[in-house]
Amino acid sequence: MAASVHLVAGKATDSVTYGFLPAAARLGLDVTLLTDRPALYRSGPHAFGGPVVECDVSDFRDIVAHTAEGAVDGPPAAIFSNSDFLQAPTALAAGYFGLPAKDWRAATRAKNKGLMRRHLAAIDPVFSADARRVPADAPYPLVVKPREGVASEDVFLVHDAVELAARVGEIAARRDDPLVAEEYLPGHLHTLETLGDGRELRVLGSFRTTLSPPPFFVEERLEWAEPPPETPQVLRQLEELGIGFGACHTEFVVHEGRARIIEVNYRLIGDHCDFLLADLLGVPLFEQILKVHLGEPLPGVRVPQPRHAIAEPVIADRSGTLTSAPGPLRLDDGPVQLFYRPQRAVGDAVAITRTNRDYLGTVRAIGPGPDEVNAALARFRAAHSWTIT
Repeated sequence: MAASVHLVAGKATDSVTYGFLPAAARLGLDVTLLTDRPALYRSGPHAFGGPVVECDVSDFRDIVAHTAEGAVDGPPAAIFSNSDFLQAPTALAAGYFGLPAKDWRAATRAKNKGLMRRHLAAIDPVFSADARRVPADAPYPLVVKPREGVASEDVFLVHDAVELAARVGEIAARRDDPLVAEEYLPGHLHTLETLGDGRELRVLGSFRTTLSPPPFFVEERLEWAEPPPETPQVLRQLEELGIGFGACHTEFVVHEGRARIIEVNYRLIGDHCDFLLADLLGVPLFEQILKVHLGEPLPGVRVPQPRHAIAEPVIADRSGTLTSAPGPLRLDDGPVQLFYRPQRAVGDAVAITRTNRDYLGTVRAIGPGPDEVNAALARFRAAHSWTIT
């Protein structure tokens, strides 16, 4: 009998639809999808052909209950999620059945930026406060953001108390979840991609990130780079947080020899960089992550070919309706492999947010070196058009 996996999901993502679900099929796993949005998975571009069970996936008790109800032949071999918001309840549910799991406390610390700062204060103190109760002597400039936000949504740089109050009021008009104000950390922005099996935490690689001009923080480009020399400082901070199982995507800055975490996403990197990472490393990355959750150790180290890679999103420059855009593409430009996957479809309404939600699609390029990759990217962008009317 094939091993079974319960995959816990909220909103539909390409990472799950085109990454983890096909990987599970290749591994011969029987997948049951637990979600609070079943309609997304029963029809449309993210339709899943297996069982889809409606569940309050934010509550570990409901995940446990639905898992137990379907456990005719015993519990599944794994309970897994790739969602930022669902790591803690998924970890608790997996722990209930004695399955390999992340530490739910570490998952909670990673998601809650206030908790993360308090937990790291002994080794990396960073000013952080409730954005509605910032003391007068706060070290401006500050970054105001949702305490458990994602995708640079409602993240702003503010320079004084007046600007802070205005931004808090603006954000509060759209959402009512807690906000934090943190010390602005200068430096070069990097990512660290890791995978752990509970015994070893392995660095998969790193991207150098280019951001939009302040006061916004839109990721405009991710370029493959050697992990900076300060990376051991980041690993020490992850260890302090309890991060060590499954995939993790960490964003940090390096300034004057010091590495400081911006945020920890205790799941695989997104925005199609997960596919880029798998292609670049030449490994079945989605399968390896699932295998870790099935209790298997990390595979032997495979030395990838020395190649360069860039992920560059196509970002909307105005609001309106997307009236023309390329569909999914894969092509070779000399020695450079190019992949394009849309994140918006023709006919979609587009409203500028100054966040990663403004992505129309992402171009991924892999080649022998930076010059070849950059030239191929430029030719691809010149040969295709995205029109918003």
